[in-house]
Amino acid sequence: QVLPEAERELLLNTWNATQQAYPSNWCVHQLFEAQVERTPEATALVFEGQTFSYAQLNAQANRLAHQLIGLGVKPDARVAICVERSPALVMGLLAIVKAGGAYVPLDPSYPGERLTHILADAAPNMVLADAAGRAALGEAALAECTVLDPATVPALPDTNPSVAALTARHLAYVIYTSGSTGTPKGVMVEHAQVVRLFEATQPWYDFNEHDTWCLFHSFAFDFSVWELWGALRYGGKLVIVPHSIARSADAFYQLICEQGVTVLNQTPSAFKALMASLAHRALSDQLRYVILGGEALEPTLLQAWYAAHDERHPQLVNMYGLTEATVHVTYRPLRQQDSKQAGNPIGVRIPDLKIYLLDAHGQPVPLGAVGELYIGG
Repeated sequence: QVLPEAERELLLNTWNATQQAYPSNWCVHQLFEAQVERTPEATALVFEGQTFSYAQLNAQANRLAHQLIGLGVKPDARVAICVERSPALVMGLLAIVKAGGAYVPLDPSYPGERLTHILADAAPNMVLADAAGRAALGEAALAECTVLDPATVPALPDTNPSVAALTARHLAYVIYTSGSTGTPKGVMVEHAQVVRLFEATQPWYDFNEHDTWCLFHSFAFDFSVWELWGALRYGGKLVIVPHSIARSADAFYQLICEQGVTVLNQTPSAFKALMASLAHRALSDQLRYVILGGEALEPTLLQAWYAAHDERHPQLVNMYGLTEATVHVTYRPLRQQDSKQAGNPIGVRIPDLKIYLLDAHGQPVPLGAVGELYIGG
């Protein structure tokens, strides 16, 4: 079918006009460092009984970053990190990018076969690992690597390192896909992509220093990029959810209430368990957003939620995305009527991306027709 010229123009250009340029010369850790300057005493990190201010977190990460630079980490160097959920995990991730490296997350709770494959494929020279990480990877796999424990912070300067050659076009991380369609693939993402994700979505969310976020997901799953850098980019508080609490919906909801979490990110399946817990708890939370992503949403799942909650407080948002396109691609604030429909409502594209529905020949399909989704940006 030949599309009329006006419809072709609408589908390819009008609906894909990227209205503005986003600052792409910043690295993600530089935005964190700017926040440290603004609010050094604000709480950056909470884990069980431990609390770190922005200044404290920055100082610890800097000492480790200087050590990594001394050991030869340069822009685009891949540095694997295999650490249990803890403040040392966040310090390690920050230190790697501050040194110019790209972090390769290896979750010690993942199957050994997957970890061994990623370590061999990414071939990092350096690995940050705690006792759990070393045990998960095995000494044989680590024989060729320099291994540091990020919980042991060296007595080095706590000033922000300056890596002259580092630009926003260097890698921030390499996260491996699930491998559900074959072998896991390492997706290489630059600083510029992470920075634009937040810049382009900010008019929708207005995240700020009063927000409290959770690091709920595995740091080897790219939803964690949004959780971790979202909190630290906007001066919010990041609550690291201990493994045992993440596995219990009741304990997790209690933590959400105790810590005053305002921005909650959940896969639909995790949110389903949380909804069941909410139904029989008399606690009160301060949630502002529940952002759903990471897997397809079946909207009828939300009928029980809307039966008991105002549709705008908190605002539920469905975000479709994939690792290769940097976490999120589309945005849909949900309403009660969405829960009565079949199919996953994915909403509109993030404003700096382009979306095309194409047929088997790579040509745009007419309005209302079924096509395959292509994402550009």
